[in-house]
Amino acid sequence: MRAGRSAMIRVNGTGTAWHKDDIALVDQTSTSIMMPKAERSDSIERLAPGIVVVALVETAAGISEAAAVCSATGVHRVAFGSVDLAAQLGIDPSDREALLVARSTLVLASAAAGLAPPIDGVTTALTDRSATADDVMYARRLGLTGKLCIHPSQIPAVHEALTPSADEVAWARKVAAAWELNDGASAVEGHMVDLPILHRARSILDVADRF
Repeated sequence: MRAGRSAMIRVNGTGTAWHKDDIALVDQTSTSIMMPKAERSDSIERLAPGIVVVALVETAAGISEAAAVCSATGVHRVAFGSVDLAAQLGIDPSDREALLVARSTLVLASAAAGLAPPIDGVTTALTDRSATADDVMYARRLGLTGKLCIHPSQIPAVHEALTPSADEVAWARKVAAAWELNDGASAVEGHMVDLPILHRARSILDVADRF
């Protein structure tokens, strides 16, 4: 931003009275943006070149067009607007089974487009650290690797839940060591280790290093 600090602007959605002014400000500052109600690739691709976009997918139309949204020029990642989608569908946003298809659709579309995994939606319990952590662990199992927060108190729980466990790190180190020792495929703890398994191990170690 102009003061020399980093920030992301959550602009108003396409079709609102404020969207054009928001985009004009973004074009002037060349900052990153979160695009709400992301449903169409053309609305994203009209932005100035070089604008980094996190597309917030939070409608049935957005889920249906997830592949196009993820492939749009400028999109670096997608986030899941679970509460808005649940409201549109008339379901409880905490109902994991009801939103499983939506989350998995974003995971698959992101991977197919070569993006980083999606960011999961918010946990509405502001001060229940265990609820936030449990939601993050669930999202991790589905392949999401980030979390939207609505209160600063949620941040420590999110960081803790996103950090690979000691057991995960130990396993990953064994896999990496076995691969180097055998110069290729081998076995660790009775399980085959081939290139995809090595990639997962390295990913765990990379995340552990960041946290």
